[in-house]
Amino acid sequence: METGMQKKRLPYGASNFEKIRTENFVYIDKTRYIELLENENNDNLFFTRPRKFGKSLFFTMLSHYYDIKQADRFEQLFGDLYIGKHPTPRHNSYMVLNLDFSGLDTSDEKSFNISLSYKMQEYVRGFLIHYRDFIPDWKNYNEQITVEQPGVKALLTTFNIARLLNKKLYIIIDEYDHFANDLIAQGTYTGNTIYHNIVHANGSIRDFYEILKDGSKTVIDRIVLTGVTPIMLDDITSGFNISNNLSLDPRYNEMLGFTEDEVNLLMREAGVDPDMIKVDMEYYYDGYLFQSEGENKVYNPSMMLYLFDQVLKFGRKTRNIIDENLKTDYGRLQMLMQNEDNRKQLIKITKDNAIESEVIPRFPLAKLQENEYFVSLLFYLGLLTVDKTEDNVPRLKIPNYSIRTIYWDYIKEMTADGNPDVLINMNDQRLALRELAYRGNPSLFIEHISKNIFSRLSNRDLIYFDEKYIKIMILNGLWQSNLYLTISELEVSQGYTDIYMQRSHLLPEIPYEWVWEIKYLKKEDATETALKKTREQSRIQLKKYHDSYRFADRTDVRYLSLIFIGKDQFEMEEII
Repeated sequence: METGMQKKRLPYGASNFEKIRTENFVYIDKTRYIELLENENNDNLFFTRPRKFGKSLFFTMLSHYYDIKQADRFEQLFGDLYIGKHPTPRHNSYMVLNLDFSGLDTSDEKSFNISLSYKMQEYVRGFLIHYRDFIPDWKNYNEQITVEQPGVKALLTTFNIARLLNKKLYIIIDEYDHFANDLIAQGTYTGNTIYHNIVHANGSIRDFYEILKDGSKTVIDRIVLTGVTPIMLDDITSGFNISNNLSLDPRYNEMLGFTEDEVNLLMREAGVDPDMIKVDMEYYYDGYLFQSEGENKVYNPSMMLYLFDQVLKFGRKTRNIIDENLKTDYGRLQMLMQNEDNRKQLIKITKDNAIESEVIPRFPLAKLQENEYFVSLLFYLGLLTVDKTEDNVPRLKIPNYSIRTIYWDYIKEMTADGNPDVLINMNDQRLALRELAYRGNPSLFIEHISKNIFSRLSNRDLIYFDEKYIKIMILNGLWQSNLYLTISELEVSQGYTDIYMQRSHLLPEIPYEWVWEIKYLKKEDATETALKKTREQSRIQLKKYHDSYRFADRTDVRYLSLIFIGKDQFEMEEII
């Protein structure tokens, strides 16, 4: 941090724009995108990003910018930001209605409709209280909501008020798909039935969007929807025309998330000591690109803020570099994993770290059992991102190490689901990994993996059994230890390593790093001639890695050849 520069608070867990701007938090200025959004021809805008990507903060910023009640605070909230210096004609000219569809009861259709009704009433009451200085008889309106206008019809109160005051409404709908994602997670016939009933004809969600559509003819000037996936767009289109989907527009690639320059600015202003960040931030956290024409990759803000919060909180290098909150979308995929084609896709992605696939802009819930739609769902959840386009076909890849560990967990869970006998003694595994790291003995760990995982795989799992599948299972075991940063497919001048185990930045005393080459032969193919050929291939590969620019002249790196035969035999050889 520059000398004399006042340290600001780190906005980890903070998503309220006003709080961040008035209580000395660092704010990464994204207000330049207000101009772009305001100049869009369509009045109905839709935008998705993965969870914990800063959507709520951005849209509370929009709310404050357009709110007539915040006009006298414009300079305080926006004065030193881009939009404060380049204000648009519509700033502070609307009555803003903020809606959020998270927290609805999806246990059954009746409970959902009741909770939706209460939530709409709650938001309209909040609207009345917020604008009470503009509404002389706001208390009378408040009393009418429960008696005369239950459910989504409570929204009509805001329309009437705006019309009487000769004002326009700006409506922001956050987490528009949250309840749909909850129903996906249920993975039951009941869940699908509830979804169908509420979004189709005469359903409560269909009624909601019909009311908005009618309001757009008179008092609603603009509606912005945001969420994680586009799964509801097809289902609600006939009730409400949302034609401007900005999610894959390259102009908005960096509207949420942090570029590398923004990460560096955040560190400077929050006083994060770079010497405490002894991890490869690009490898762990970077990699999000939402359109191949996007200018810069972006970091997941929550990942970065978590890391920096750990450093500032404890004043030392952090041991916990992966935020466990990343894994909260697990339930969204468990039901989809019951589909064998989806299982194959997930395993393929984990093996290859990528997949060639189009990203579908919108699709209904019923399509998620189909491969291309399933892959697109992974993209919207933040489990895949754009890598490059070849022959006009996009290649999607796993964004970073943190997300890759989620895939390894999925594979582990799928294996355990099909094999109740696959129980891992974590104490034995920890001891085996310490033996590997501190005494240079890999035998215990390989024997542990072979005995406790490989030999117990089901016939279904054996369908996928090859070198890459073996590598996934080994990586999963290594990842659960904090002794090494385990890197798959590290690029060196002589190719790509199968596994590179780099000592933890917290444990410089670990004497050995490792490069492993993994081979696999089916039992029926494991003749002495085949084994001899495979051994030689492995030796040649490891020798190339040894001589590469990355490892040349290093005496602390050891090289191991691992040849698995069937699911319950292996041989290993250290190559000097």
